[in-house]
Amino acid sequence: MSADALAESLDTAALEARPLPGGGSGLTVTAEAYAVQEALVLRRLARGERITGVKLGFTSAAKMRQMGVADLIHGRLTDRMEIPDGGRYDLSGLIHPRVEPEVAFLLGATLRPGDADPAAAVAAVAPALEVIDSRYDGFRFSLPEVIADNTSAAAYAVGPWRALGDLGNLGVLLELGGRPAEAGSTAAILGHPLRALAAAARLAGPLEPGTVILAGAATAAVPLPPGTCVRATVAGLGTVQFTTGAARTTTGEGA
Repeated sequence: MSADALAESLDTAALEARPLPGGGSGLTVTAEAYAVQEALVLRRLARGERITGVKLGFTSAAKMRQMGVADLIHGRLTDRMEIPDGGRYDLSGLIHPRVEPEVAFLLGATLRPGDADPAAAVAAVAPALEVIDSRYDGFRFSLPEVIADNTSAAAYAVGPWRALGDLGNLGVLLELGGRPAEAGSTAAILGHPLRALAAAARLAGPLEPGTVILAGAATAAVPLPPGTCVRATVAGLGTVQFTTGAARTTTGEGA
């Protein structure tokens, strides 16, 4: 299957909230997978979306264990993926959404591969939530397939931006409906979230000022139910939250 054909299949799966079978794409090479991802993102841009940032995947040991992979990957964020902090997010167009707490960076200067001090390009940092929704049945896929699927990107919310400080080992709490769902530390993100900056530059750079970088999950992702307030708190950074709306009513496998 060509890159354009697979991108069309993934795009249709997302638009219709109907999963594809994982393992049947024939993708085996990472470069080919990123070509599909590029074609997939271009389809979104053709509908009027705008690139806002980059997300990293599989940056925590918990996430690697959960998804059965070991390689760092990246995907693209767009403006239509943004959820306002404190806003409402409709789940009806998703297949089997999950959510995870993250750290977000906002670039104030161009970040280039090999920069001696990537943190110098950061204008601000914030707590974040990422919604992931694989377009493969039951969240089962190969590494090239998840790359092609834009690393399961669905939506993200960012809390209040603040000046960059020490991020080395901050407590992270994910709550659903006011109850703890996952707890962890920013140290789970590549050992230190600042390492995500060099990784993002290497994988997707150069990255321009105004770019948002989601550094990767601090805990394992959890299923995202409808009618729930979702909150992430990062000690020393603050809190970000949103409330989920209706669930999808069409048939299909969940996570």
